[in-house]
Amino acid sequence: MLITNAKLVDDRTVDVRISGEQIEAVEADLESADGQQVIDADGKLLLPGAIDAHVHFREPGYSHKETWKTATKSAAAGGVTTVVDMPNTDPPTTTGANFETKAELAEKAVVDYGINGGVTGEWDPDSLFEQPLCALGEVFLADSTGEMGIATDLFAKATRRAAAAGLTVTVHAEDETLFDASRREADAGGVGREANADLWSGYRTAEAEAAMIEQATNVGQQTGASIHIAHTSTPEGIDAAVAGGATIEVCPHHLYLSRDDLEVLGTYGRMNPPLRSEKRRKEVFERVVDGTVDIIATDHAPHTHEEKQQGLWEAPSGVPGVETMVPLLLESARQGEIGYERVQQLVCENPARIFGLDSKGRLEAGYDADLTLFDPQKTREIRGADTHTQCEWTPFEGRLGVFPELTMVRGEVVYERTPADSDDRSADSEQFGDVQGRNVRK
Repeated sequence: MLITNAKLVDDRTVDVRISGEQIEAVEADLESADGQQVIDADGKLLLPGAIDAHVHFREPGYSHKETWKTATKSAAAGGVTTVVDMPNTDPPTTTGANFETKAELAEKAVVDYGINGGVTGEWDPDSLFEQPLCALGEVFLADSTGEMGIATDLFAKATRRAAAAGLTVTVHAEDETLFDASRREADAGGVGREANADLWSGYRTAEAEAAMIEQATNVGQQTGASIHIAHTSTPEGIDAAVAGGATIEVCPHHLYLSRDDLEVLGTYGRMNPPLRSEKRRKEVFERVVDGTVDIIATDHAPHTHEEKQQGLWEAPSGVPGVETMVPLLLESARQGEIGYERVQQLVCENPARIFGLDSKGRLEAGYDADLTLFDPQKTREIRGADTHTQCEWTPFEGRLGVFPELTMVRGEVVYERTPADSDDRSADSEQFGDVQGRNVRK
């Protein structure tokens, strides 16, 4: 296959030759061979496939929320070609046998994937570390969906095992002792979008995040483990992670949403850690733009409408996001808020580096032909009804995004979209290819 007239983030226009599963050449004016398929990019933006290093695809145990098939189709439709799944499923991915159960389900994926191991009091590290783990974690240092919160002494033992195995440790860092329990006594409003969700942000305080990041990075320094702080939601947390030598992840919901949005979102804006003030959101965005933050990942955590249509203290935490991450970032780049090269670093190059995905994340000869093609001039309104995730809602309803027109996994087209003349994404013609995802550690 030959892709011609493609624009890269550094403003070069190139041709890309693909041989089998890999990129063979990236040069100007490559010659096509007889019978070779040629795709004319027509000056559109070509990126490496994005890597979403933090997803919760819900299987096994919660297939009413999401499945590996629906979630990875959603990923492909958003320009994501590799995902890393977290361990808080049912059963949790804390033993070798439980890993194998999840790995069998993951064979339905249409993009490549990694599977992380988890830590609880009942974990079996001996059998778990025999499996092809992508990383250890999300290790929960506060309870979240799945009730996998652990104490710091067990965390230290786990990080030593990870360091010995050469695995990065992804950490959910919140100090529950610093939560503001008085918020639970206030009027929480109604259900769903009528809930007073700002109480959740006040309850799980910003101070709790920074304090636990300091503890987690201290343990990492003592044990020699590489610590990766998941879904960092505050500038103070980011600064604490930098000081502790950890790598840093920020999610699109903490980048684009704040407590100001909760009046509309209600429980649909409840997640852990919670949305922060608009001032903090802007400071987080600044740290993303200036290179302080290493990666953007989604914490894709779908729940059904029925589950979200409960009171604030009963509704589950989490929002979907794997399909909207790259489109939102490219819209920010289109608006001049962030550079295209920076976007590629955040969702392609840096996740590959941090998690040791040596064949992913770059548009260069010898790398996997995971490629995505975008037309930055053709935006679409984000609507939950148009997404491919099983939950069919999004916290970004009504915002603009730049969606891919072509997504390839190791040289195979997994998603193709032909834009309609209107600005309505539902009017576009879409097609999914028959692609078999692969475990990145095999």
